[in-house]
Amino acid sequence: MRETLVSFIEDYSCRGEETAFVHRSGLRRVRTSYSRLASRAFQFSRELEERGVGKNDRVLLQADGGAGWAAVFFGCLVRGAIVAPLDARGGSAFTARVADQIEPKLAVVDSAIGGALALRCPILRLEDLERAIQRHPCEGRPDGRVDPDDTFEIVFTSGTTAEPRGVRITHRNLLANLSALEREIAPYLKYERFVHPLRFLNLVPPSHVFGQIMGMFVPQMLGGEVHFQESLGPSRVIDAIKRERISVLVAVPRMLAMLREKIERDCVSRGALDGFRRSLAASRCDHPLRRWWRFRTIHSRFGWKFWAFISGVAAPDSETEEFWSRLGFAVIQGYGMTETASLVSVNHPFRIVRGSIGKAMPGQTVRLAADGEILVRGDNVSPGYWNDATGAAKTSDGWLRTGDVGEMDGEGNLYFKG
Repeated sequence: MRETLVSFIEDYSCRGEETAFVHRSGLRRVRTSYSRLASRAFQFSRELEERGVGKNDRVLLQADGGAGWAAVFFGCLVRGAIVAPLDARGGSAFTARVADQIEPKLAVVDSAIGGALALRCPILRLEDLERAIQRHPCEGRPDGRVDPDDTFEIVFTSGTTAEPRGVRITHRNLLANLSALEREIAPYLKYERFVHPLRFLNLVPPSHVFGQIMGMFVPQMLGGEVHFQESLGPSRVIDAIKRERISVLVAVPRMLAMLREKIERDCVSRGALDGFRRSLAASRCDHPLRRWWRFRTIHSRFGWKFWAFISGVAAPDSETEEFWSRLGFAVIQGYGMTETASLVSVNHPFRIVRGSIGKAMPGQTVRLAADGEILVRGDNVSPGYWNDATGAAKTSDGWLRTGDVGEMDGEGNLYFKG
């Protein structure tokens, strides 16, 4: 039984020299082991202690995902500080408004970011992290009590003009989803050795809770590797999937649509689009293995180890889901929002219901209001917003109003309608 998220970094320590993260630096491929990541996290927690950053103090983190990002994130967890992750490509004005709200004691940023914060708090460049923490011992030790209901991060969502609104996420919120996923994964771990290591190419920024779940938590449950890709061009993504022998692509629905468009454009350039579409239509009733064989040329382009897309963050695209399923790939859809620690429902990878966004996660209750609005209740629901006593939008009896419309069939499968 996990009480807080700190237990995950302890698991990292136990996995030793297995590769946790891979990123490219120029032409060089840089690998970071699980144990090395854990050591960096503990060293960073000591750096926070030295800088006077303690429990419930805020640390703003604005950088691309990777081993350094994860070390800062987990270091804040160990220390009990509250991390506020922002999109690395977010505007400086938005960053400054967030900083005004949370009054961070430290900002960790990429080299291209931070000018707007120069007068507000101390800044640590992510590329200087190794040098800054190397003098600290890397053994883990408790830096103070961390409780399940402590806020561990503030995730900001806003349009271009609205005031930033920070969703508070507690250890209990995220564990409600992670523990449910871990229980579902456990029975399949005995088969993992046949495909070890599972490699995830994660294109979702870690400023999203979904990006964190699929970048730092779920792969660790499987002893997998997480690869990060700077270029989002579909040709580069396909090349990376094949070159790195990726098993699973984690992306937003738009990326799946872009990859679909790339496949269709290539068919047009070869004068083969009509034949491809006839094969696609004929595959409707095929067994998955038959589909794999029918479209083996496309599977070869992605590499023989690649088999699944995991899609989240935005509304699902049913046509694109159908396209990839017809080609013999698994498309795993999830649904949720920041206020529900990213997940409300998810499709089981081996029991996918086409067109559905899955069943409610264990421990959650989902029902539909009279007008079809999806209502959620459970430990995953955020306690509210930063500096906002009104909390999340809830009904009088405690159900979170998602603002989304859905349908539910007799077996509990949820369908997103708008």
